[in-house]
Amino acid sequence: MKKTTAVPGDFVEIHLSKTIYEGVLLESPESEKGIVLLKLGSGYNIGLNKKDVLEIRVKRKGSEEKDDFEFPVIKEKPLIGMIITGGTIAARLNPKKGGVDWLDTPESLFKYYPVIFEHVDLEKIERPFMKASEDMDYKDWQKIARIAEKLLNDPKIKGIIITHGTDFLHYTSAALSFFLKDLNKPVVLTYSQRSIDRASSDANLNLQCSALAAISDIAEVMLVGHASSNDDYCYAMPGTKVKKLHASRRDAFKVVNGKPFAKIFSNKIERISDYNLRKKGKVKFDGKFEEKVALVKVYPGQDPDILDYYLKKKYKGIILEMSGLGHAPTKRARNPWTKKLKEVQKKMIICAAAQTVYGRLDPLVYSNGRELLGTGIIYLEDMLAETALIKLGWVLGKTKNKEDVKKLMLTNVAHEFSDRLEK
Repeated sequence: MKKTTAVPGDFVEIHLSKTIYEGVLLESPESEKGIVLLKLGSGYNIGLNKKDVLEIRVKRKGSEEKDDFEFPVIKEKPLIGMIITGGTIAARLNPKKGGVDWLDTPESLFKYYPVIFEHVDLEKIERPFMKASEDMDYKDWQKIARIAEKLLNDPKIKGIIITHGTDFLHYTSAALSFFLKDLNKPVVLTYSQRSIDRASSDANLNLQCSALAAISDIAEVMLVGHASSNDDYCYAMPGTKVKKLHASRRDAFKVVNGKPFAKIFSNKIERISDYNLRKKGKVKFDGKFEEKVALVKVYPGQDPDILDYYLKKKYKGIILEMSGLGHAPTKRARNPWTKKLKEVQKKMIICAAAQTVYGRLDPLVYSNGRELLGTGIIYLEDMLAETALIKLGWVLGKTKNKEDVKKLMLTNVAHEFSDRLEK
């Protein structure tokens, strides 16, 4: 190979005997010094055997980027608040290692996403932490909710946007739906499945639509993201009725057993279903939470003694993900659950959600369902299991009395139940 001046971060041509590749030269790890790593324009990385490389020709030198972006302030535009928490939407390519780094300042985020300024200006930006969504827990949800409370009660701010990782975003959206009492303005959670360095990134449209949602009349906790794999429009989806149903598609999130609030284009909003409107007054933090709750999936042949583990660990409540109508192994099974469920409910709350995702629980259809209902399980109709887990922790933060817990769990607080199910 000819001697080269190329260094990681440079845009280069790599010449093989019959092929020329273009892309950003990446830093090779110590264990792969015989490999030349290149990030292609498609966003994918390839490795080339150094012995096969004839020449690496520098087309454009890389440069260390500085976050010297200044926020444009145009007085006529409505003002919003923003909470940055991490995830792919807050990440950018590190050309030296081929992976991504956090956009760890507000300036760096908006340097890459200027489209948000087409509709709004920023009054306040908060960055409580930079975490992937799988690293969050209820204390992080509480922190986000407290910051949201403060921003929403600022009379200058019309609404807020929260950027977040995708994988467990629906847990956070459910938590905020319960933690923010007397909500008076829009709370918009958004994301991207693909980082901004990829041509197929969904971040720009999601942020454009989120900006419109944040200044709309939709006084709800909502998730805003692509409605299809195309860059045409987004949905504003209820925070308690949404679920991530695809690992990588841009329209990964879908409303389950309900409808989106609205269809949002880059320049307009079309209402789809009923939602709460803006109102006067102050939003209040209502986020006391019992962390000793768990989500347990029921499967054929499962030993009910698994519940003893949660009793030993002093758990206060469990959501059982049961069959579509709400069944678990009963009389005819080798490991019937009926007796164990009666025992454990003397010491903790047991609720049921459906593992089928779509549809509604109905334990009265078959005798085994009626048998399980007789143990005292609280059947949560069409509530999503993840939402049920969050709501149970929130309810147990208020009371441990079973009758009060049952009443609150079956009260429709934030659209978690639907009167009519959508196909």
